[in-house]
Amino acid sequence: MHTAEIAHLLRLEWELDRRQKHVWGSMALYVVSTVYVCYQGVRHLAEVPVWNALFWIILLFAAFNALGRSFQRESQGRQLYLYTLASPRSVVLARTLYNALTMAVLSLLSLCAYALFIGSGPLEQSRADIFLAVVLAGGIGFAMALTLIAALAARAGNGIGLMAILGFPIVLPMLLSVMKASKLALDGMGWNVTGKYVLWLVLIDLITVALAWLLFPYLWRD
Repeated sequence: MHTAEIAHLLRLEWELDRRQKHVWGSMALYVVSTVYVCYQGVRHLAEVPVWNALFWIILLFAAFNALGRSFQRESQGRQLYLYTLASPRSVVLARTLYNALTMAVLSLLSLCAYALFIGSGPLEQSRADIFLAVVLAGGIGFAMALTLIAALAARAGNGIGLMAILGFPIVLPMLLSVMKASKLALDGMGWNVTGKYVLWLVLIDLITVALAWLLFPYLWRD
């Protein structure tokens, strides 16, 4: 593993987003506006299952919106130039890590906006520490799964549409796991109950990263 390459590529990702200041603003605006539209439709929710399900639906669409650009912002010439400088495994690991950090921040922002507009009543009797850990694990899991899907969709030349088609079957088991774990955390259950769902989520993440490590060099070469 080329640690120095990965560190430089992470810095490159940050510099690209820092120069394009609208990127983070557009992601934040998407989350806040989506939550506000849901608020106009349902106002305050007291039912825990509905509150939980609506939150994860919002976060899932925010993940597709934020990560769909991962492999589409470079021109073909820049991709060729990057190919000569770094190994493909370093590229995919760096982008996976950067997307994971992005989704961690976006998950916390979504939770804050959601609790502000929709209400934080279900959190009052919950295991808030476990729920927060599940939210972060779910957001990072979405990033790890969708990064590889974004690479496949970009190389096929049909970004967002193909990403949605390929990504949903992979994200669905992950989504069901985090919804179940977060629902148990909202019900006040401890790690002895919610832990198996979080473990299943971690296993899916590891499988996805392993597939990206094995397959991305062939995809990059083409």
